[in-house]
Amino acid sequence: MSIASLPDFPWDSLAQAKATASAHPGGVVDLSVGTPVDPTPEPVQQALRDAADAPGYPQVWGTPDLREAVAAWFAARRHATGVDPDGVLPTIGSKEFVAWLPTLLGLGAGDVVGIPRIAYPTYDVGARLAGATPVASDSTLTFGPMPPKLLWLNTPGNPDGRVLPIEHLAKVVAWAREHDVVVASDECYAELDWRDDAEGPTTPSILDDRVCGGDHSGLLAVYSLSKQSNLAGYRAAFAAGDPRLVDRLVQVRKHAGMIVPWPIQRALIAGLTAHDAVAAQKRVYVARRTSLRAALEGAGWRIDSSEAGLYLWATQDRPCRDSIQGLAERGILAAPGDFYGAAGEQHVRIALTATDERIAAAVQRLSVG
Repeated sequence: MSIASLPDFPWDSLAQAKATASAHPGGVVDLSVGTPVDPTPEPVQQALRDAADAPGYPQVWGTPDLREAVAAWFAARRHATGVDPDGVLPTIGSKEFVAWLPTLLGLGAGDVVGIPRIAYPTYDVGARLAGATPVASDSTLTFGPMPPKLLWLNTPGNPDGRVLPIEHLAKVVAWAREHDVVVASDECYAELDWRDDAEGPTTPSILDDRVCGGDHSGLLAVYSLSKQSNLAGYRAAFAAGDPRLVDRLVQVRKHAGMIVPWPIQRALIAGLTAHDAVAAQKRVYVARRTSLRAALEGAGWRIDSSEAGLYLWATQDRPCRDSIQGLAERGILAAPGDFYGAAGEQHVRIALTATDERIAAAVQRLSVG
C-alpha cells in the first residue's frame, strides 16, 4: 500500500474557512472537531494517578479485571449479557482499531470492506491500508453474490447521529452469518442517546441479546470512553465480541507492540463504573444541543437524523462548502458533509464539543440576521 494512494487529510481543506472564522471580532467558535472540552471525571484522574508507578510491560490482552469490567458494562448498559471476558481487547483509542482492523484480519487485494454511505473517513482509509477495496453502501443487497469479508456499521453514526434499530441490526447479523462476513460495529456514541423512545439506557449494540441471541460469533463491537467521559487524550477504548476473533487480533498485536499502557487500563475501569459522571456530562450536552439546535432552526437550517451522538447534521439544501463559508463569515467553523462521502454533500456536521461560552456565542451569531 502506497501512502500516495491515500486520500488527502480532509481537515486540511478547511484552512481558508478557519482563517475567515478566526478573523471574527469575537474570535472563532470551532464546532468542526468532536474533541471534548470538559474535565475528565475525577475518579478517572485518580485512577490514572494511582497507577502512575508502572515500570513493567502491560498485557496486550488487558488485565482480567479490565476485561471483566467491560463485560459487566455491556450487561448493565448495553443489554448484552453474554459478553465473554476472553472476547474483550483494550485498544489505543478506537480510531487505531478502525484503521488497522482489515489489516489485522489479513484482508488484502481482492477483498471488499463494506462501509456506511455517510461515514467517518477512517473506515475507507483502513480498507485502503490493507490493500482491500472499500464499498460504501447501507444495504446488504449491494453486494449481491460477492459479499465483503468485513462489514462496518456505525451506530450512532458519525456524522449524522443515526441510530440503527434492533430489527435492522438483527437482519444484518443473520445475513452476515449466512455469507460468512465479519461485522464490526463502531458504537462510540452509544451513551449519548437523545431519543425519547430509546430501547434502553444506551443505543442498541451489535452484541445486544435481542440482536444476536447471545451468540457473538463473527461480531465485534468497538467502543471508546473519549465521548462519554472526556477521555480523548487518554486514548482509552476497547473491542468486544467473538473470542476467536479477539484471540486472532491479540496474537498479531503482540508482534506489533500495540499495547494500551497500564495506567490507561486502570483509568478505563474507573471510567466504566463512573456512571454518575457520564450522566452529568450528558446533561451538559443536552443543554448545549437544545440551544444550538434552536438557533440553527431559527436561522433556516434543517436538522436531519441527529438522534444520538455529539453532532447536529444540518443542511440548508445547498452545497456544503457554501454553507461552511456562510458560517465562517459569522465566526463559526464546522465540518463539511463531503468529508463523509458524496451522500453528505449538502450537509454540515456541527459539534456540541465547545464550552458553554462558545456555544452561547454561536447561538448569538446565528440569531443575527
